[in-house]
Amino acid sequence: MQIRLRRWQYAAFGALALMGAGWVDGQAFAASVYTPITPTMADKTITLTGHDLTIDQIVQVARYGAKVQLSPEARQREADNYGLLLEAAAEGVAVYWFNRGAGDQRETVMFDGDPTSPANKPKIEQMQLTSFRRGALWGFGPEVENEEIVRAMMVVRANAMTFNAPSPHLAQMLLDLLNKRISPVVQSRGTLGEGDLAQLANVAATMVGAGEAYYQGARMPAAKALAQAGLESIQPFAADDNALTSSDAYATGQAALVVNDARRALEWADLAYAMDLNGMNSSITPLSLAVQCDRPEMWLNWDAARVLDMLKGSYLFDADPARIIQDPESLRASSIRQASAWEEWSALDAAVLFQVNSSDHNPAVHVGLGPRDSWELATPQMMKFYVKGGALSHGQHGYIVSNANWDPYPMANKLENFVIGLANMDVAVMLRIDRFSNPFFTVVKARDVLPAAAGHFSGYTPVALQQEIQSLTNPVAPFGSAIVGTVEDLQAQTLIKVQHARQAVATTMDLLGHDLLEASLWMDVRKAQNADRNFGPAPTRAWTALRKIVPLQADPNRTPAQSDAMLAASFVHTTDPAIFYSSELPRTGQDKTTGAGRCRGTP
Repeated sequence: MQIRLRRWQYAAFGALALMGAGWVDGQAFAASVYTPITPTMADKTITLTGHDLTIDQIVQVARYGAKVQLSPEARQREADNYGLLLEAAAEGVAVYWFNRGAGDQRETVMFDGDPTSPANKPKIEQMQLTSFRRGALWGFGPEVENEEIVRAMMVVRANAMTFNAPSPHLAQMLLDLLNKRISPVVQSRGTLGEGDLAQLANVAATMVGAGEAYYQGARMPAAKALAQAGLESIQPFAADDNALTSSDAYATGQAALVVNDARRALEWADLAYAMDLNGMNSSITPLSLAVQCDRPEMWLNWDAARVLDMLKGSYLFDADPARIIQDPESLRASSIRQASAWEEWSALDAAVLFQVNSSDHNPAVHVGLGPRDSWELATPQMMKFYVKGGALSHGQHGYIVSNANWDPYPMANKLENFVIGLANMDVAVMLRIDRFSNPFFTVVKARDVLPAAAGHFSGYTPVALQQEIQSLTNPVAPFGSAIVGTVEDLQAQTLIKVQHARQAVATTMDLLGHDLLEASLWMDVRKAQNADRNFGPAPTRAWTALRKIVPLQADPNRTPAQSDAMLAASFVHTTDPAIFYSSELPRTGQDKTTGAGRCRGTP
């Protein structure tokens, strides 16, 4: 059985979007749907520095095929770290997951002395090659079906790996996979959301020609994909399995996609709200300076001003004896709910960018640090991990120390906070859709003004969508299981949290499609009441664009392939609201009492 879905429909299933595999007669079968990217930005190259990768750049690489390269500084940092790693072993410094084992094998000696010696080098090469090949068997299905998720994971890892100690061949191969559009087959499960070892091990397998991969969207053995791309499999060395896999890049890459898509959802929410106000013939007093002065908070004032600016020129600013003094609370409070969701989005955006542009790797490698740089570095305990410097590090010194940097906070908390903020916004969206059915608020019935509206019913779907979003608001209960000899006893469940966020954002877009449809119908009604009415430039453009996709009256001679609601949802998912209205976000360092000074005006 095969299921063909558009990208936005597919994403709307959130956690279930990774599904698509199952069992037939006791045998596992592979995913039936794979969604390749559309590489419209393949002629663009993003330079990775480790410090300033943006959400937009991640999306350009992951979703639109932009290429990547390392800055000279980032490449040198990797080379210096790699030299320090080799020198540490030569000096007898114990290094986790290199000359010592990993997890409960952390005290097991893997080899002694110079890793490049004739005795050690072939042994290390064989251990690494075996580890990389076994990566094809890591994780648990179903397979990740969206190429953009795999590419997001790889670009996030390539950026943060510049803080670690990969071999030059490993670092270059990760870039080559992205640039040649080789996307490893990656299993969706097997990570605890605290170190995405399994998914990055799947990538490792492709690098040595093991397992399977997609080459420009076509599935084949990984060795064949490398050959078709003109690449040769690598010989990993040193601590390459650790350098690649010890990271939260699988969850972080998806979180970056969430941040991108969530911003569009919030932009649509503001625009749909402006259209709703036009459709309801609303009183715009809640957005005015007279109200905003009472609560001078940056995001509240910004969102109210943003929606007010969308409505500039609307008939809502004209006197109308039929306009009621106060709308239902779902309309009056929408700006407050939306502003609060924006604030949570901003916090998530900052947390994801922090996660993307810092190291989540264990161990930490720092070239140039010495005992004089901080008092604790000079203590006997820390001096055990001090690398004095020698031939393998080109004389450079530094420290290599174990840590818990792969504990993905604060990002994990911010994902859940945002979903809660989004759901509190969405309940207002769902309720304001319903309020259009009540003449107590609209004053008129749509069908009495516009015969084409006869039989219109918004249906049960907005409530059903809100129920789905509501179910995602319960935080994932903190949990720890003492595994790997009880050494790894804490887990963050970040994958579950990011899947909830993905589903909440996608379902919010569906809900906003219904909102847009309802608002457009009532803008038709208000125009029918008075043809001279204006709605403001942005609402008018969005209304006009939707009507090209979903006409007020369908052709009676043909049966539509999709419902108006499905078409409206598709419109929201595939149309950038910035083409109708765009504004700058508030600056984080801006005065939190934005607008307060404007409240002491003169008559």
